Amino acid sequence: MTLLARLDRLPLSRPHYVLLLIGGLGYTFDGMDSAVVAFLLPSAKAAWGLSDVQLGIIGSATPFGFLFGATVAGLLGDRIGRKKVMMYALAFYAVFSVVAAFAPNYEVFLGSRVLAGAGAGAESAIIAPFLSEFVPAKRRGWFIGALAGFFSFGFVMAALIGRFVVPTFDEGWRIAQVITALPIVMLLWWRRSLPESPRFLLQQGRAAEAERVVADLERRVEKATGEPLPPVPETAVAPTADPPKVNLFSALRFLWSPAMARRTAVIWLIWFVITFSYYGFFSWIPTLLIGRGITVTKSFEFSIIIYLAQIPGYFSAAWLSERMDRKNTIALYLAGSAVSAFWLSQMDSPVMITVAGAVLSFFLNGTYAGVYSYTPEVFPTWIRATGTGLSSAFGRVGSILAPTIIGASAASLGFAGVFGLTTAVLVAGVVCVIVFGLATAGRSLEELTETTEEARR
Repeated sequence: MTLLARLDRLPLSRPHYVLLLIGGLGYTFDGMDSAVVAFLLPSAKAAWGLSDVQLGIIGSATPFGFLFGATVAGLLGDRIGRKKVMMYALAFYAVFSVVAAFAPNYEVFLGSRVLAGAGAGAESAIIAPFLSEFVPAKRRGWFIGALAGFFSFGFVMAALIGRFVVPTFDEGWRIAQVITALPIVMLLWWRRSLPESPRFLLQQGRAAEAERVVADLERRVEKATGEPLPPVPETAVAPTADPPKVNLFSALRFLWSPAMARRTAVIWLIWFVITFSYYGFFSWIPTLLIGRGITVTKSFEFSIIIYLAQIPGYFSAAWLSERMDRKNTIALYLAGSAVSAFWLSQMDSPVMITVAGAVLSFFLNGTYAGVYSYTPEVFPTWIRATGTGLSSAFGRVGSILAPTIIGASAASLGFAGVFGLTTAVLVAGVVCVIVFGLATAGRSLEELTETTEEARR
C-alpha cells in the first residue's frame, strides 16, 4: 500500500528519536520497578519476619502481574489502539506502586506488587509493537533493540536506589517505591502528543486518520533532515483487509494454526528461556551474594556493577541485529549467556562472582534486545499487539517460576547448582533459535507477515 510505503521510506531522524525517547522512558520505569524488588526483599523480610518462601512469592509477584498485564494489553491494543493501552497501563502501574510503598502488611504489599506488575507488563508488551510500526525495515532491528536498551537504565537506577536509598533511611525501601512511580506523571504528560499507529488505523478502516499521521510525520522528517524525502517505492504487499475481531480464543487459534505454529512455538520458547534465566538471576543475586558472606551494602555495590553491564549488552545487540539478523543475534547472545552462567556456577570468590555475573548480565540483556526486535516482526498487523503480548505473557511464566525455583533449589543444589540449571535452560533456547528461527532483517512488516506463503515459512 502506498501509504505504508511512504512511511517505510522515511529516514530515521528527530521525530523517530522522540518516539524512541518517550517509549524508552517507559521501559526505564518498567525496568526500575522489576529490579527494585530485589533490593526490597531484605527490608521486607526484616519488617514482617518473612520466610524465604514468602520472599520467593514476593519475587514472583511482579512477574505474575506482568503475565496478566501483557495478555490484556495485547488484546486491547489490537482492538482499541496501541496508544490508549500504553497510557492507561502506565497510570495503573504508578498508582499501585505508590500503594505498595505504603502497604501496612505483607498481604497488601504482595497484592499491590501484583497489580503494579500488571501495569508494567501491559506497558512493556505494547511499546515495542507500537513503535515498530513507525520504523523503516532497514533500521527496525537497531531501533527496537535500542528501545529495549532503556530497560538497562532502569535496572542501574534501581541498583543505585538499592545502594543509596534503601539502607540509608529508616523506611528506605518504601521511599524507593515512591521514587520509581513519581516521574511517570511527567511521562504521561509527554505521551499525550503521540500519534496512533498508522498501520493500526488502516487495519481499522480509518484511512483518513492514517493519512494525517503519515503526512505529519513526513513534514517533520523533511524539516528535521533539511532534505527532500526519498521517492516512494512500489509495493505489492498490503495489510490484511477486513481482519477478524481479536479475542483470546481467536488469537490462540490463529497463532497455533498450521501457518503460524512454528513461529509461535519458537517465539514463546525464546521468551520463556530468557525470562526464566533473567529473573532467576536478577531477583536473587543480592540475596545469593549475602549468602556468600558479603554484607548487604557490598552486595548492592556489586549489583550495581552487574547491572551496568546491561547497557553495552543491549546496545551491542541492537547494533548487531541489523548486521547478523535478529535470529542469529539472539542465538549468539543466548550462547554467551549459557557459557557465562556455567562460569558463574564455578566461582566462589565475591570478585569473580561479580565479574562472571556482569558478563552474564551483558549477554542476557543482549538477548532481550534481539527478542524485543524480533517478536513484533513475525505477527500480522491485525494481531501484532496480541501476538507480542501473549509471547511476553508466556515468558512471564518463566519469571514467575524462576524466583521460587531458585529459592527452593538454592538450599539443596547450592550456588553451583542454581546456575548449572540456568545453563541447561539457555542451551535449549540456543538450539531452538538456530534450527527453527525465521530471518527477518531488512524486510517490511507486511512482507514478513501479510501473505500465506511467508507465514508458512
